[in-house]
Amino acid sequence: MGSRLFRRLAGLMVVPMLVAGLVIASPPPAQAASGGRIGGGSFRSAPSMPRSYGGGYGGGSFGGGGYRGGGYRGGGIGFPFIVPIFGFGGGGLFGFLILMAVAGVVVNALRGGGGGPALAGSGSDLAYRPRPDGPVSIAQVQVGLLASARDLQDDLRRLAGSSDTSSSSGLQRVLQETSLSLLRHPDLWVYASGEVGQVPFASAESTFNRLSMQERSKLERELTANVAGRRFSEPAPVAPGASDAASDFIVVTLLVASRRNLMIKGAGTADDLRDSLQKLGAVGADDLLAIEVIWQPEGAGEVLTTEQVITAYPDLQHL
Repeated sequence: MGSRLFRRLAGLMVVPMLVAGLVIASPPPAQAASGGRIGGGSFRSAPSMPRSYGGGYGGGSFGGGGYRGGGYRGGGIGFPFIVPIFGFGGGGLFGFLILMAVAGVVVNALRGGGGGPALAGSGSDLAYRPRPDGPVSIAQVQVGLLASARDLQDDLRRLAGSSDTSSSSGLQRVLQETSLSLLRHPDLWVYASGEVGQVPFASAESTFNRLSMQERSKLERELTANVAGRRFSEPAPVAPGASDAASDFIVVTLLVASRRNLMIKGAGTADDLRDSLQKLGAVGADDLLAIEVIWQPEGAGEVLTTEQVITAYPDLQHL
């Protein structure tokens, strides 16, 4: 009797805390610029990713919806039920969203009970069995570069025009090429942030979608996109009077979900950012569940001011 009462009280307390935290953690709106997007993936329970995702991206029309697929059917969680790794210096909104997704699983477990994903091994390596329904690692790396990094925008546009985002091998190429493009511009890195967390498979899709929507909401509109094999582009307007001044920036967001642990160092320093990009770029196609590359701005001559960067991307740290 006492145990059931405790579960009910714990479940009732989680939701109000999450709502209050979301209000506090949400950044204020900022003046948006146009952007571009490349992505795809599928959260499925198959032992390994198939060569074709078969329309894993849902939503009916281009630009909406999230990543869909089968998944975890367990009736709750065991112990330990999660191993979160909240950011590198506080976690910010990314860590909060992971906490919110995990708390949903906690509430369901308190109501229903049951077993959950198994932890293999021990120690700091956090080694998990590559089970179909095991923990999912989600990493987000953001880089603010000087606006003179026009070659990077060109690389991303070409990548959006030529990539097969409906296959695992195509998505792995997107991840590798984006990481390489960022690694080739270290002299233009000014700001960066990097976070990683692990969530149960049952929470992974919703967590990834929330993070994706959070970043996409910072764009005024998407001028270039290639998601799950669906391409879209419109002429980029030329921003009058734009320059490549030292106070103007381009921001690239790399969001990755993997069935294996992503041991990245974050982005507190240029060396950490370089290491994180190299490790993300090395993730294999069979381990890659989903990827989003979002950049802003996309319009010709369009840039973000220092104020816009700080307002829209509060977790960025000066390198």
